[in-house]
Amino acid sequence: MCQILGQNSRACRPTGKVTVSKNITLEPLQALQQYWGYPAFRPLQEDIVRSVLDGRDALALLPTGGGKSICYQVPALCRPGICLVVSPLIALMKDQVQQLQRRKVPAEAIFSGMSRRDIDRVFENACNGAYKVLYLSPERLQTDLAQARIARMNVSLLAVDEAHCISQWGYDFRPPYLQIAALRPLLPKVPILALTATATQAVVEDMQTKLAFGSNAQIFRQSFRRDNLSYSVLYEDKKRDKLLDIFRRVPGTGLVYVRSRGETKEIAHFLATHRIPADFYHAGLPPEERAARQDAWMSGKTRVMVCTNAFGMGIDKPDVRAVVHLAPPDALEAYFQEAGRAGRDGKKSYAALLYTPSDADNLRRNVQTAFPSLEQVRRTYQALGSYTQLAIGGGMGETFDFDLPHFCATYRLEHAETHACLRLLEQDGWILLQDSGYTPAKVQILADRPTLYDYQLRNRQADILLKVLLRAYHSIQEQPSDISEAVLGKYANMDATAVQKILEAAQKEGVLLYEPRKDKPQLIFLRERVASGNLHFDLARFQFRKQRAEANIASIIAYAETRRCRSRQLLAYFDEPNSAPCGICDICTGRNQTDVPTETFDAYARKIAEVLRDEPLPLEEVLQAFAQKRQELVAQVLDYLLDEGQIYTNEGGRLVWGEG
Repeated sequence: MCQILGQNSRACRPTGKVTVSKNITLEPLQALQQYWGYPAFRPLQEDIVRSVLDGRDALALLPTGGGKSICYQVPALCRPGICLVVSPLIALMKDQVQQLQRRKVPAEAIFSGMSRRDIDRVFENACNGAYKVLYLSPERLQTDLAQARIARMNVSLLAVDEAHCISQWGYDFRPPYLQIAALRPLLPKVPILALTATATQAVVEDMQTKLAFGSNAQIFRQSFRRDNLSYSVLYEDKKRDKLLDIFRRVPGTGLVYVRSRGETKEIAHFLATHRIPADFYHAGLPPEERAARQDAWMSGKTRVMVCTNAFGMGIDKPDVRAVVHLAPPDALEAYFQEAGRAGRDGKKSYAALLYTPSDADNLRRNVQTAFPSLEQVRRTYQALGSYTQLAIGGGMGETFDFDLPHFCATYRLEHAETHACLRLLEQDGWILLQDSGYTPAKVQILADRPTLYDYQLRNRQADILLKVLLRAYHSIQEQPSDISEAVLGKYANMDATAVQKILEAAQKEGVLLYEPRKDKPQLIFLRERVASGNLHFDLARFQFRKQRAEANIASIIAYAETRRCRSRQLLAYFDEPNSAPCGICDICTGRNQTDVPTETFDAYARKIAEVLRDEPLPLEEVLQAFAQKRQELVAQVLDYLLDEGQIYTNEGGRLVWGEG
């Protein structure tokens, strides 16, 4: 029946707790080969694994697709106990848990939207050694329940995924991450492994401080250089026409990032009408639709996915040939991470940003919208209290379904401004907003056999449904089982609404426990509700975040508008200032398409370096160092060296060799 119903639920897995030996002593390579089937580690992975197994705190900076999860999952199998993983994304946690379970590694996750009963059950199982890996959303760490249970666990490692979220210097600051360090007194000898794909030096230093790294901590940094990925910024007024041109020229799978949900549908329809198989994806779609569209793209049935930034995190599709941004995102870190989803298989791929000067104006306006007045924030907070019917002094830790469009319509609020107010409330630690994370319906039969039999005799429709449940879910009387009302209705010959009503009626009589599925965004109050006049903000921190947002905008605009090797610009931003030109971006290929042969170019560049080695010189003097018949080609070489930043012009107008 489980195969027929197609459930990936606990009901279809072996009943009872999964018991793991407390004396596991696998070597890292043995664990990698046995559970993942990989013959060897990728660069730096084994070094990171060895470091945390030696008890050191470690920070791993690995680019998108660099295999970060292996760095904590393998150590989890090499030591007795459990690895706790802090992750901000529900969908990513669920995906990782499913992957581990398929590899026969016992794992679970605790996140917002779960019932207290389920949370309690998973925590208790973890305390009893049932799992090797337990994922936790950061806001869960603040609860007394979590801290009490974690203190009882035999924790071998604490892993912090997307660790840049702990830093206000970063582009995706999340206040609940600041609570992670509070676990250190509970786990005094447990190392922390922080992992991220994007971090500047300021963020790297801040992460170590906020996580209270020990003096023997190690940093592992893999170069962000991608030799197979061609970055381009294309100045295009007719962006849709250029998008068509790109996907007609570049074969294979692609991603198109846009800034709004509405635009995802428009652009996907535009591509489809021009015979390019495309679909769209954003966080507002029902969970089943999102999953189906993602699967179609992963399997190649859909060639191009048009999406917001809700798509891509944790998705490992190696053969993406092109990632196109129709407009720049709000930070260079975000662009680098999204563009980096192209070419993970090492083959030539393309990352293109379609840009116009008006895009820069839009970004600057967005910053102003993103930081509304304190009075606007207070009005929004007061409306939240009314919307959730939450009394002042209550609500800490409570979770509510939250429909932002309905909320705005109910209180006549402007959507963009309201979203900005909610984000500020979130960043200051008052609330937490999470996009819809699908949680399936759950049922557990509570009645003993005589009571259940009596209830079935009195309720013919319930009798049919209960028999299906008992046949399909063998552990349904011991623990809650994930169910689908629609699928159950199919086998009980009734519609999903009838199934729901029968389950609700049975719950009222104490026959069973029924929790309907959840697929709406969640609003969580992290503090007790206060009167709006008592809503206080750290104004200095507010101004700091605004300045950081403006700096992020300036960085992405500079990337788009500076005619210099794109790869070198990105690498310099991530503290790799001395990288060589990539040779394949739009700037570098401009040089390659000239009449200057590569050998000649290199020879002229070496001589220019010698001429400028001792002192800056005017352009005319540099040209005079070459024969007159060669000066035209030398001028071209100088132009490209200026574009690539290998030489620059000082305040006196003289040429200088080196970074400007």
